[in-house]
Amino acid sequence: MPVIDRPSAPTHELPGARFTSLATPTRGSAETAVWEVRIAPGHPGTAHQLTREEVFVVLAGTGTARLGGVHHPVAAGSVIVVPPRTDFCLEAVGGGDLVALCCLPVGGQGVIGAGAPFTPPWAE
Repeated sequence: MPVIDRPSAPTHELPGARFTSLATPTRGSAETAVWEVRIAPGHPGTAHQLTREEVFVVLAGTGTARLGGVHHPVAAGSVIVVPPRTDFCLEAVGGGDLVALCCLPVGGQGVIGAGAPFTPPWAE
């Protein structure tokens, strides 16, 4: 499927975050999952790791990306490359939402703490 229409509504909502699946295996992509994440300020991000490299492109807002314990300021135009098995957390700062596109190879999974790897539902 060469063109996938944007869904009319967010696909997944968590406290302080909204994930909209754009290109995923269930929406027609075979090798790369892409989604939009919208993070509200004032909500702590969930620290996690990934089994594959994940890339974020910040489209709007400002925030802090924590990679391996180091805090990095991010804003529109920033690109965040998260290596596999690296502690990662993303938070919005300031008065508005942080909006980013996220890309993860199909089959990539998240890991929270000592938990088992899982595929985020917005990447399926």
